[in-house]
Amino acid sequence: MKIPVRKMILPLLVLAYAIQVSAQVQYRNHSVQMQRAESLAKEYPALCSVKSLVKTAGNKDIIVITIGTGEKDLKPGIAVIGGTEGNYIAGRELSLGFAENLLKESNNTDIKELLGKVTFYIFPDISPDASDQFFSGLKYDRTVNARQTDNDRDFQNDEDPYEDLNGDGLITLIRVTDPAGTWVQSSDDKRVMVAADLSKGQTGSYQVYSEGFDNDKDGKFNEDGQGGVNSNRNFTYNFEEYGLNSGYHAMSEPETKAVADFLFDHFNIYMTLAFGPQDNLGQPLKASEKQPEFLLQEPGMGRGMGMGMGSRSPSREPAERRLTAITKKDEIINKLVSEKYHELTGAKGNPQAVQSPGNFMDWAYFHYGRYSFSTPGWWYPAEKGKSTDAAFLSFAEKKNIPDVFIPWSEIKHPDFPGKKTEVGGIKPFALINPPADTLGDLIKSHYKFITAVAAMHPELEFLDTQAESAGENIYRVNLKVHNKGLFGTMAEAGIMNQWTRLMSISIEPGKGQTILSGQKIQRIRRLGGGESAEYSWLVSGKGNLTVKAGAVNTGIIKTTLELK
Repeated sequence: MKIPVRKMILPLLVLAYAIQVSAQVQYRNHSVQMQRAESLAKEYPALCSVKSLVKTAGNKDIIVITIGTGEKDLKPGIAVIGGTEGNYIAGRELSLGFAENLLKESNNTDIKELLGKVTFYIFPDISPDASDQFFSGLKYDRTVNARQTDNDRDFQNDEDPYEDLNGDGLITLIRVTDPAGTWVQSSDDKRVMVAADLSKGQTGSYQVYSEGFDNDKDGKFNEDGQGGVNSNRNFTYNFEEYGLNSGYHAMSEPETKAVADFLFDHFNIYMTLAFGPQDNLGQPLKASEKQPEFLLQEPGMGRGMGMGMGSRSPSREPAERRLTAITKKDEIINKLVSEKYHELTGAKGNPQAVQSPGNFMDWAYFHYGRYSFSTPGWWYPAEKGKSTDAAFLSFAEKKNIPDVFIPWSEIKHPDFPGKKTEVGGIKPFALINPPADTLGDLIKSHYKFITAVAAMHPELEFLDTQAESAGENIYRVNLKVHNKGLFGTMAEAGIMNQWTRLMSISIEPGKGQTILSGQKIQRIRRLGGGESAEYSWLVSGKGNLTVKAGAVNTGIIKTTLELK
């Protein structure tokens, strides 16, 4: 029987589409992500470039994807960071997925205009040594790189790793029946182990450990496994010396130093967005009532004729000299962006707060001086009175998320002779990463969010430009520099930060012209969204003169005035 060609082709097209969709919703290991990034650079050579900054201790490349048009490093820039903590693997996909969608939509009128004004620097994964554990034959929630370290300080490196006791390729928990134990089964879900609450009259009946053996017989399990240092504890702000997995010193790791060096070298970046455990998008940060002293005397307060606009009188109340909380003006932007996040991603509530010293989000704000945002990208709702694990299992059941728990099964354990020992628990990565088949929608919604926020970038324009005759071949030139963006020209945290660029305004007289009054070059104070600064000069001589204003983080604007 002869089958029509159309009927033969249709199933093939459906199959091809299914394969393509399937590929789009899979978590990709570091090697596949590298290949995809390189393919983007080849497919969009005019818009996209890929650069390797450094190799990790595990010999993996830390790459940055730059997307934009024209003089990319001379326009306002946004850095998007994935993999700030190695077990938050979804953030890697959200970062690379954003780059893919941005380039795919680059012929769209709005995106084309956006790329003409804003440059994006995308780091798909800054913790590839850790994140690749998800793709290995033995899965466990790894947050550290491949640098050998003596975590338990017994002069041995990596001597107490994880062991898969039940052969399922996953590291979960072991629970040991023990009348002197400190753990009990949760009343919310018997599968879950929780610490006994003495205030409720509870006494423990189990001990709980990470799945494995006590190889060095120090009473701890898996405390000195493969690696390493956690990138998200290795940045300089509130770095914890001698902290667990924090590194021998701040920026000790090639990957954290390379990322910081790149960002420091790019003064045009005004905002960072990280995907990781820290969050100020689900729940925006709150400012302290006491503001640092440097905010009371902001530099670059110039106004017309070279005269200062004045500065706010110092507060009578003692003020902090060091910035330790978000400022009041930056709080307003954080709230605005948080609202936009909930609106465009459909996220409900907020994830549990995760505080850790030396994390990227805090560093980017307090030490780098930029608008800094962070989100896990996905979370499940907490339930009042329920433990984290019990709430997750309840959520997974409601959302029909299968295969997230390994049932407890009894094993023989040499460290616990004569005691009932079981292996089980929530699967690695499941608590903080969504099922792969939901990634497509998450990438799409976060793409909409990032591009919408990028459109709020600081953007300067000249308003009320006037050149009036003052008699005898003398002209008074007046204008306003206006920020028509919603973001300030810099974060308020960056005012006194040497790694941020202050704006300037300059006037270039033409041939035969002389500036009689007013500075040729002067600073422009920080301009919040919708704010303006006024300038005025007296110039003798007819002809054209040019005025330039701005900085690389706001863009440079220029206008020519004719004096006649």
